[in-house]
Amino acid sequence: MPRPRTPKPPVHLRAARLLDIDKGELVEPGDLLVEGERIAAVGPATVPSDAVVIDLGDVTLLPGLMDMEVNLFLGGPDHRSPLIPVQEDPAVRTLRAVANAGRTLRYGWTTVRNLGLFVQTGGVLLDVALKKAIDLGWVDGPRIVPAGHAIAPTGGHLDPTMFQAFAPGVLPLTVEEGIANGVAEVRKAVRYQLKYGARVIKVCASNGVMSHTGPAGAQQYSDEELRAIVDEAHRAGVKVAAHCMGDTAIRAAVEAGIDCIEHGFLAGDATLDLMAERGTFLVATTYLTEGMNTAHADPELQAKAAEVFPRARESTARAIRRGVKVALGTDAPAIPHGRGAKELLALVDRGMRPIDALRAATVVAADLIDTADRARLEPGLLADIIAVPGNPLTDIGVTQDVRFVMKGGEVYRHETG
Repeated sequence: MPRPRTPKPPVHLRAARLLDIDKGELVEPGDLLVEGERIAAVGPATVPSDAVVIDLGDVTLLPGLMDMEVNLFLGGPDHRSPLIPVQEDPAVRTLRAVANAGRTLRYGWTTVRNLGLFVQTGGVLLDVALKKAIDLGWVDGPRIVPAGHAIAPTGGHLDPTMFQAFAPGVLPLTVEEGIANGVAEVRKAVRYQLKYGARVIKVCASNGVMSHTGPAGAQQYSDEELRAIVDEAHRAGVKVAAHCMGDTAIRAAVEAGIDCIEHGFLAGDATLDLMAERGTFLVATTYLTEGMNTAHADPELQAKAAEVFPRARESTARAIRRGVKVALGTDAPAIPHGRGAKELLALVDRGMRPIDALRAATVVAADLIDTADRARLEPGLLADIIAVPGNPLTDIGVTQDVRFVMKGGEVYRHETG
């Protein structure tokens, strides 16, 4: 028989301030009582005698941050070789993801959406496996909302053989691995991901900037295929996120009922207005347009990036002004894993107030993934808590200096002095 777990004592977190994310105000002092994996009290009137006191000093407590677009199975250490898609087996790729997950958590990101494997795995959903390992406490990492394999047409943006222009027969992929054409195949691909644990569906609705698929933004799935994908996912109570760049493709995705547009770099004003009207989320990944290193890309792709990225920055600013629901996402490793605070700075640069950028990484993101158990520092919610120096409402840059990370009542980072 397994040995019974010894109950952990309560934890009393003491800090100079904490952020009330809904009011957009700092509360002084920033005292929280944590019992088990949840917040028991804010500014507790009494503290149990056996509580462990963690005095963090002159910092601000924030809800754990949430990144709505990462790929933990790419990037990180030793990621320059173009042959990695055919060199790394699923076991090695999973170990890469373990390293990236731990780094992401230590930088204050306590929840992420892993938006789509586009690698050969024999149909195994590696991000679902990683989620299970993290939830069981085997490895450190953020809470994961897994997409399984991204759904893409043959030769589409998320067909990995397109990124390196592999010859025919190199890295063959199956419908179970997300390469699907026509209504029947896309339905099968979605059903497979859902059967084996996907909690969001990622689809490639248009081509992209950093792939050999022609001009950025062209629609790649037909309207009928997009509607079929949405129908399958929504009947299972699961949302759909679409990699989408061009204005026509974005409008088609929104009209098909897709819940979230990733990137949206070339959206026009009328399409942004439609997104605002429908409540369609935008994960703008806007920092990568200035921070992504394209020096090793083919000249064709460098030229596309030079043309699209300035327009993308302006499009994000227009989306913010027009009231589109923007949830934070980095597209890591387009920028390094764990460095998601750069996206907060970029959102402020595009016109958000610091409090709204923080909401994009907390309450708006929580709305996107349909969860009410986190994203605020309130009694009864998960004790996903970070600490940063200074005042993030006047200097969003302090989020780059995370001093303390707690997830579910467990401490993963604690810097003193």
